[in-house]
Amino acid sequence: MKVRVSVQLKPGILDPQGKAVEGGLHGFGFEVDHVRIGRLIEMDVPGTDAAEVRQKAQAMCDKLLVNPVMEKASIEVL
Repeated sequence: MKVRVSVQLKPGILDPQGKAVEGGLHGFGFEVDHVRIGRLIEMDVPGTDAAEVRQKAQAMCDKLLVNPVMEKASIEVL
């Protein structure tokens, strides 16, 4: 099954990359605020039970994909 994991910085964690992008967009005349940069991970996980696949994806996040001190993840099984 296809799994999509969206990883974002937790609220309150500084995002220098987001600030740089926000400054660049302002430089081009765009009005934006509070730009945050994250990452999207898409993968195929073997299985037919969505709950089981979600558990596997959560285990991957817990062990490798997400730094729980600074980041949070949203898992979507497609």
